[in-house]
Amino acid sequence: MRTAKIHPSILCANHGSLAEEIKQMTKAGADYFHVDVMDGAFVPNFGCGTDIVKCIKKHSHIPIDVHLMVENPNRHIRLFRDLGADIISIHPEADNQAALTLTAISESGAIPGIAINPDTSVEAVKELLPLCGHVMAMTVYPGYGGQRFLDFTLDKIKALWALSKEYGFSLCVDGGISRDNIKKLALLGVTNFVVGSALFSQHDYELAVRELRSEANG
Repeated sequence: MRTAKIHPSILCANHGSLAEEIKQMTKAGADYFHVDVMDGAFVPNFGCGTDIVKCIKKHSHIPIDVHLMVENPNRHIRLFRDLGADIISIHPEADNQAALTLTAISESGAIPGIAINPDTSVEAVKELLPLCGHVMAMTVYPGYGGQRFLDFTLDKIKALWALSKEYGFSLCVDGGISRDNIKKLALLGVTNFVVGSALFSQHDYELAVRELRSEANG
């Protein structure tokens, strides 16, 4: 059985004391830091630029998972890879040449990934899956933290799990993840979990990470 990997979403951290938040979450045993890069165009919000990634690299050894919620993400691949991104995920809806961008991510040395919006079907991205090492099903609409999990995405997650066995990518979910639903998602084949407010709202990060992982691992 594969061990669940927890990706704390840095968007939900206290940015007034970010260095300390990063150190505490590192000590808590998180597997990746998830960084949402937003341009105010593809999504109606701005957030998490290069300084956030630099701060993580300065204060933690944990790998970084960069989620590019931006138009034409190909423009930014080299920048975030050079800053230390280990996984770089793009939205196919925002890139007219997504296959070329995924290839560029792979050639940079990072793990190429796609993030799939709630309204985007598996069929719409199926041809890209052989190029992916990481696939992230959005279980909320991207752009803001603290949203509720969208149950209608469950059928998509089931379909992606079947395809992950064929293509070998890690299956991740992002949005509304908590102790209440993480076990159900793990049983559907999800191995990686982006967790925001349900994690950073806790006083004891180590206990929160341990409980989430325990629920997911059953």
